[in-house]
Amino acid sequence: MTNFNLASLWRSTVGFDRLFDMLEDDTFLAPSHENYPLYNIERTGDDAYAVTLAVAGFAPNELTLIAEQNLLTVEGQKTAKNERHYLHQGISARAFRRQFTLADYMKVSGANYDNGLLRIELVREIPEAMKPRRIAIGIGPSDRDGKQLNAA
Repeated sequence: MTNFNLASLWRSTVGFDRLFDMLEDDTFLAPSHENYPLYNIERTGDDAYAVTLAVAGFAPNELTLIAEQNLLTVEGQKTAKNERHYLHQGISARAFRRQFTLADYMKVSGANYDNGLLRIELVREIPEAMKPRRIAIGIGPSDRDGKQLNAA
């Protein structure tokens, strides 16, 4: 695997340390050999996304969805043992745990199970304090805190 030297980016960026840590993490760039369950990630709007997992064979009560800061975890666990004797079993019902790393301010807005597909709706909600705002520029001397001093 090729190593990237990200040191040059540190000089001109502020607050991207979590992104750089992810890029330097070997497991982030390594190909995943786990491909179950299959899933889609789609952009549904400017700040809206959807993750759809193919979870055929699982009932909604056998699925667990956990949203933490910057991490979405979907787990599936069969509750009852199947006593059938298959000649061929192509529909897997094995336990799984799938994790998705979320960007800052991503929130799960809902989840829906329909016809063996679990669809998780995500939306980016940037707090008002984090949105761009215009800063007024004062004229004249100011103290260390940026407050204008009265010229007398």
